[in-house]
Amino acid sequence: MYDFIIIGGGILGMSTAMQLKRAYPEKRMLLLEKEQGPARHQSGHNSGVIHAGVYYTPGSLKAQFCLEGNRATKAFCDEHAIPYESCGKLLVATNPLEVERMQALWDRTAANGLEREWLSAEQLAEREPNIAGVGAIFVPSSGIVDYSLVTQAMAEEFERQGGVIRYGEAVSSLEERRQEVLVTTSSETHSTRYLVTCAGLMADRIIRMLGQAPGFTICPFRGEYYRLADQHSQIVNHLIYPIPDPSMPFLGVHLTRMIDGSVTVGPNAVLALAREGYRRRDVSPRDLAGMVTHPGLLKVLWRHLKPGMHEMKNSLSRRGYLDEVRRYCPSLELEDLEPWPAGVRAQAVSRDGKLVDDFLFVNTPRTVNVGNAPSPAATSAIPIGAHIVGKVREQVERQV
Repeated sequence: MYDFIIIGGGILGMSTAMQLKRAYPEKRMLLLEKEQGPARHQSGHNSGVIHAGVYYTPGSLKAQFCLEGNRATKAFCDEHAIPYESCGKLLVATNPLEVERMQALWDRTAANGLEREWLSAEQLAEREPNIAGVGAIFVPSSGIVDYSLVTQAMAEEFERQGGVIRYGEAVSSLEERRQEVLVTTSSETHSTRYLVTCAGLMADRIIRMLGQAPGFTICPFRGEYYRLADQHSQIVNHLIYPIPDPSMPFLGVHLTRMIDGSVTVGPNAVLALAREGYRRRDVSPRDLAGMVTHPGLLKVLWRHLKPGMHEMKNSLSRRGYLDEVRRYCPSLELEDLEPWPAGVRAQAVSRDGKLVDDFLFVNTPRTVNVGNAPSPAATSAIPIGAHIVGKVREQVERQV
């Protein structure tokens, strides 16, 4: 019997496993991951941004975890010689309405305790000659990193401490008993005293395996990217984000400097037809049936029908995508946009048709389950892992 089993080899699962092993160094621990290596889904298919916490509601778990995670991620990278860069983020306003919205973000960044600077159009032009705008907010603590490398380093740390990782082990059933939890995979059944699940795109299904009603379903939104041609790798000095429309559920297309020196454009947000649907042609009948019969998702799609159609048009038209980015970077041309792999975001949707905005946990006497872990989950992985360890500790102490 194991003392703890962790399901999920993304950055949240690895962070939790690493910190749980530090908290209980003598306990037997096993991490199960259905893929053949770590960070094969959301953790390895993102823009690599170390977020500062600009957009999040003050006092929310998002705001708290992001602020802590920004510092903790950089400290972890320093400790493990993982390259990163604190290049800073510019939120660029392109018209008077966006300047008004920028003021709201300015107030929110103050409430979230962030260092920031208000830039005039002239100051913006000095920092970013290729960016057009009437003003901007500069947030210096934002950065870039490769989260696959971070996840791999966490896995190595967990194993160094004596933890066991088994890849290629898809969980097929779970049974919580009074004294144990049985975890059946594609190869065998494991017994554990306590279970932690960080299952990302499969979070609601894992919770249902435990006989719990999660109260939400996971809907996959594909974020499609382009990469700028090599001659444009120096086109920006910072991360360039538009001022988001508060009525829209996602942030909009931005220019992201990557840690390898390239620059990506994206993402958009279109409903994927499979939970792991990284390509337009990826379709899962099971996943699709679950989405079209879920009343909450249908309400979300209806409520955001017009912007959803706009996102779909841009998904099918490179010209539409270009128009989005040329609002603040007018020098780019169609041939500058080169293909780049897409990512899929696991978005929890409630039955009443709301996008679950904050981190969400569904726990039982012997299990702690991450239900919703939206961006900035990668940035926040270390404090989220610490939070989970705290919840596990409470369960252990109740059983003593």
